[in-house]
Amino acid sequence: MSYRFDMEKLPPAQQYKLLSSTVVPRPIALVTTRSVDGHDNAAPYSFFNALGEDPPVLVLGLQENGDRTLKDTTVNIRDTGQFVVHMVDEAIAERMNVCAVDFPSGVSECEAAGLTLVPSDRVRPPRIAESPVAFECEKIALIQVSAGRHIALGKAITMHVRENIIDPNTLRIDTEAYRPIGRLFGSLYTHTQDQFGMRRESYQDWLARKAASQ
Repeated sequence: MSYRFDMEKLPPAQQYKLLSSTVVPRPIALVTTRSVDGHDNAAPYSFFNALGEDPPVLVLGLQENGDRTLKDTTVNIRDTGQFVVHMVDEAIAERMNVCAVDFPSGVSECEAAGLTLVPSDRVRPPRIAESPVAFECEKIALIQVSAGRHIALGKAITMHVRENIIDPNTLRIDTEAYRPIGRLFGSLYTHTQDQFGMRRESYQDWLARKAASQ
């Protein structure tokens, strides 16, 4: 037995509750942008993921503010076409959460959170030095899917990876050193250290294993 929900008949708040509590865990993007007048902004988003390579594409789900105005991140991506996506590890988790505070205009989220902004290589928005991984991105598209929701597609043009978490020759990531966190729902997050492996089988391997079990 299962419960059936007609998503089109639910109010947005209930749609969000169902989506955010079941599509888990989600990686967290701590996004920096710079406005046309030079003001820097930082905000976390968990409606986020990587969608492919050639080109490397990152996607952000951007929601409006409670007063129905666009968030600074959305406005800045729309107006400048650039942003930086930072991955969030255990070490900066609490500081990421500070960046979600609805600060008054003119207050720097990164300064309030104790995060250090450094110049990016190829885009105007700065990157956060404490982040283990950062992607400098150029906008591919900003799609308005409803009055309160935009989807930003970005092409990652430069990637910064902290030296202690990657082998530069094999490009393998040391997950024990990386220690990213994921978003569940509400105020719940998850660590990523409880892992298990499953080898992807060929059809021939699957047939052999099935035959052996009979």
